[in-house]
Amino acid sequence: MSIASHDAVRAACQRVGLGMSELELIREGENAVWAVDSETIAKVGRPGSIEQSSRQVRVAQWLRAAGVPSVSLCDISPQPVVVADIPVVFWRRLPSHQAGHVVDVARLLRQLHDLDPPKDLGLPELDPLVRLPERVCESEVIDRVRREWILRRIDSLRVEWKRLPDGLPKCLIHGDAWVGNVAVHADGTAVLLDLERCSIGPPEWDLVSTAIKLESFAWIKHEEYRQFIAVYGSDVTHWPGFALMRNTRELRMATFLLQRAGQDSPLTREALYRIDCLRGLHGGRPWRWTPST
Repeated sequence: MSIASHDAVRAACQRVGLGMSELELIREGENAVWAVDSETIAKVGRPGSIEQSSRQVRVAQWLRAAGVPSVSLCDISPQPVVVADIPVVFWRRLPSHQAGHVVDVARLLRQLHDLDPPKDLGLPELDPLVRLPERVCESEVIDRVRREWILRRIDSLRVEWKRLPDGLPKCLIHGDAWVGNVAVHADGTAVLLDLERCSIGPPEWDLVSTAIKLESFAWIKHEEYRQFIAVYGSDVTHWPGFALMRNTRELRMATFLLQRAGQDSPLTREALYRIDCLRGLHGGRPWRWTPST
């Protein structure tokens, strides 16, 4: 994606009059994130994802108006800037910050889930398996056995989601809520990042991301998870649908690396290791997954 995204971000910058002397690729995954200058970040979507980027812009504007601390758009209008069929959204670069703590995640999720979003935001219903088949079929590093196993797994999970047990009332959810998508400024203010997966769905989907950091990977301590529960006010691990959401989130985390694995051999090894854990080839949880950004 980097060649296409490089061309798109350059064309978008030229269109809105931004200089490109500091243009640098920061991260590439579902989107490509570019540093444009000391104050500006550009997020380049996949070809054909214009509506998704447009929705992200609307959500960001509404969240700021609703008082939820979140990433800020640049004063460029209209956004996204569309180059061919590739959307580019310009964001204000964050000041000095660090990744959030699970308590920050819980506090922001509590605020988010208590909101009543207007219908004109155009929020879709949650699709927990969105882009998973594409990630697998587009990968150049996965073998036939693993590919077929994942595709069967996706089909099985899709059937299970149709029988999802009742839980907390559906609401506005972030869709990818974890400490890496929360930034804490020097003054202690925590803000939400990466709004492209916002949708209407079960709030448990946001809560499970922190729960599996303890249960599946031992990336956080029991005391941290207890703090998370205390701040948010609910423990998703006691809900009958937890295992299904846990299994789905783990599969998303494994296949996410497939998008980047061909660029870096350690990422390739990690991606294949994660998949083999899910296949039952490395014992039970917690597994020794390496956290990724």
